[in-house]
Amino acid sequence: MFEHSQRDHVVQAQTIKASQSQTSQALKNLRAYAIVMVVSFHSVLAYLASQPAAPEPFDSPPYHWLATPILDQQRWLAFDIYAAFQYVALMPVMFFLSGIFVWPSLVRRGSWNFLYGRLLRIGLPFVLGVYLLMPIAYYPVYRVTAADPSWLAYWRHWTALPFWPGGPLWFLWQLLLFDILALVLYLTAPRLIEMLGRFSASAGAAPHRYFVVLLGVSAVAYLPLALTFGVSEWVELGPFDLQSDRPLLYLVYFFAGVGIGVQGYDRGLLRPGGALARRWYVWLACAGGSFLLWMISMAPSAFGRSNLVIDLCSYFTVVLVVATVCLGFTAVFLRFGSARSALTDSLSENAYAIYLVHYPFVVWLQYALLGATLPAVVKGVLVFASALLLSWGVAVGAGRMASLAWQLRPAASNAGWREASSRKARPSG
Repeated sequence: MFEHSQRDHVVQAQTIKASQSQTSQALKNLRAYAIVMVVSFHSVLAYLASQPAAPEPFDSPPYHWLATPILDQQRWLAFDIYAAFQYVALMPVMFFLSGIFVWPSLVRRGSWNFLYGRLLRIGLPFVLGVYLLMPIAYYPVYRVTAADPSWLAYWRHWTALPFWPGGPLWFLWQLLLFDILALVLYLTAPRLIEMLGRFSASAGAAPHRYFVVLLGVSAVAYLPLALTFGVSEWVELGPFDLQSDRPLLYLVYFFAGVGIGVQGYDRGLLRPGGALARRWYVWLACAGGSFLLWMISMAPSAFGRSNLVIDLCSYFTVVLVVATVCLGFTAVFLRFGSARSALTDSLSENAYAIYLVHYPFVVWLQYALLGATLPAVVKGVLVFASALLLSWGVAVGAGRMASLAWQLRPAASNAGWREASSRKARPSG
């Protein structure tokens, strides 16, 4: 009887380990997919049919080049639809994925080690990226309209701007801020996060209830700001860029991820074979339908027939799209995306570094193709493929150099210790 019980425990442990591995791999593959979508989104912005026909001067407010740095004469309307979908739904998914691993990291590492690690991993790259990479990334934007295209002239115009453009690195400082807030709650009110974790765990059998709560909280977080500021306003405060309507929406999805990670991300909502994964087709259909509904709701505003009711409906559909896309994509990867491959593993492991360095490649490639007589779709694909491969290569190379330096560090330290010891032991005469 004892042997039978022990065998049951072994089988149960193996099942739990397999479940954790399956969910972990699905999340890794989803992260790889997300970074590919980020690079593709930025790659097609130069070819949107809805953008102005010609660029405005570099130092002319309201600085439209912050949103679309390069404007090519070749345009394709399908890119507008693709970019609109990414703009509405992609970043909440990124914050959701980032939040899943926060609580396990806090519990494992402790508060101060967690804070130090986040400052080193997020804060330092943000500073270096904003102050070193972004001036390089935006130099082609200046050259398009500049009378004097020299670097010195550009630097004078750059430093005269009333802010310091951070490009897509705005994601980092907000993520760091959310991490610090999670740390504060860990130290002062851990039961709140544990309650959120229990709710997330109980949602495994009824993801539709989780969806309703997520939708309601998101609406409360998003609608007041959207009605106040609109959906396309950005605020620049030094190197800190902020979408006026979205900070609380991002916060909701970050803590939705935190809640899932509290009791184990392989349980509850993200359980392999759970209700969410089994009904992936329902959530994916809802995501597509809600995006179509959002486009329809935006049509009156595009023709100047907006009013409070129309705006409220279109803003609510934003919340609907975000919720269904987040759950839909997660469901699809739980159901079909748990297979391991060297390609997706490499993309996932290097996703953060790719995010850090891809933007200069994108902008310079778009600039290099301005004079090419190619269709917009060809240019977009070329920029995307080249920028992804280049930034991926840089990320892999940097990772290998860091790994090599880490391996050599103990050897160098031991060699120095041995040399010092031999000097001390050697007779003076």
